[in-house]
Amino acid sequence: MRITTVGCGYLGAVYAASMASIGHEVLGLDVDQAKIDDLNRGVAPFHEPGFEKVLTEALDSGRLRFSTDYADAADYTAHVLCVGTPQLIDAAGADLSYVHAAVDSLIPHLSDEAVVLGRSTVPVGTAESLRDRLRAAGKDTPLAWNPEFLREGFAVEDTLRPDRIVYGLPEEPDEAARTREILDEMYAPMLAADTPLVVGNYATAELVKVSANSFLATKISFINAVAEICEATGADVSVIAEAIGLDDRIGPKFLRAGIGFGGGCLPKDIRAFMARAGELGVTEALGFLREVDNVNNRRRDHVVNTARQALGGTFTGKRVAVLGAAFKPDSDDTRQSPALYIASKISGRGADVVVTDPAANARVHAERPNLAVAEDAYAAAAGADIVLLLTEWREFKELDPVRLREVVGTPTMIDGRNVLDPAAWRAAGWTYRSMGRP
Repeated sequence: MRITTVGCGYLGAVYAASMASIGHEVLGLDVDQAKIDDLNRGVAPFHEPGFEKVLTEALDSGRLRFSTDYADAADYTAHVLCVGTPQLIDAAGADLSYVHAAVDSLIPHLSDEAVVLGRSTVPVGTAESLRDRLRAAGKDTPLAWNPEFLREGFAVEDTLRPDRIVYGLPEEPDEAARTREILDEMYAPMLAADTPLVVGNYATAELVKVSANSFLATKISFINAVAEICEATGADVSVIAEAIGLDDRIGPKFLRAGIGFGGGCLPKDIRAFMARAGELGVTEALGFLREVDNVNNRRRDHVVNTARQALGGTFTGKRVAVLGAAFKPDSDDTRQSPALYIASKISGRGADVVVTDPAANARVHAERPNLAVAEDAYAAAAGADIVLLLTEWREFKELDPVRLREVVGTPTMIDGRNVLDPAAWRAAGWTYRSMGRP
């Protein structure tokens, strides 16, 4: 098939290269010329394991190219919307301006045989409004919604071998048949591998993604709330998580207590979900998500307060090493990063903060010039009065507590992700604190 991906950020670039890798001819469209130039040279604009290899191979095959000219899309059949839907600057809802701009840019170049497919995470009702937008412009182009479920760090795998595929089809039988035919052809290798397929209408497909993200966020905040109780009672949240995770109605995933979730999806998606519920007149239905968000934010401040107490009640004149800046390992994404929030808050209270991250150092340097950046954990910890492990990179989980003690000023470790062995670190002479564990 001939496919365009509209938007070549994290979602669109990975999708374009991955779809080209299974045999489709793909054109990636974006308004950022520098990004397009990098992609056409095989240079990944973000850190994602395996992506650069897939990108290079797809470019070399001749099935993938990138452009800023929407006129290049004229002869393509499927146009896949992959633009961002960030939180509004002055409200909790989603900013749909990029989605609207993408559709408006496509409209002059849509052929009679084309279909528009949405993958961006959007508030319920967006697909219907976009279809009306197409009709108002005189286009009978069918539209369907096909939400993505990518995990940063596993995006290529999740695109090529998804755990489910969701179609949100139009109500009109002819349009539904046309878009279903296109989607089935696009995902033929995945469907042949018995990937579960769920088919619904527009609203259902839109709600699947935000419902999934809201459930995951709820699970994370639940175990973090339990961690607060554990710290007040001496219980061990990791043992509690293991025990309740053995219940197959609950399961063990997303039950690791820590400093909370971040990134470009969960925080803004739960807020947009609540905002949309309010617009629909059912605010109470998602009222619990407000506390999910509150618990998540509280975990960040809890780490700041724990560090301050460990330093004798003040950050002034103290040297603080922060291990991690990305919101999760195997990514350089610092959006809504708990680690960067904590580092900036501590810096603002008078500490000399040094940050290190295996992938996100350049972003920290560009986005937070007030924070010093070190090449690795040992350099960051040199002379430190306290060390905070805030992103669970393998490099940090495998640190040698004996070697690290030799370079710090004071051997105090706050393990914000509960990934270190308390006994080993204490045996090496460290004052060790974690989240909800004795």
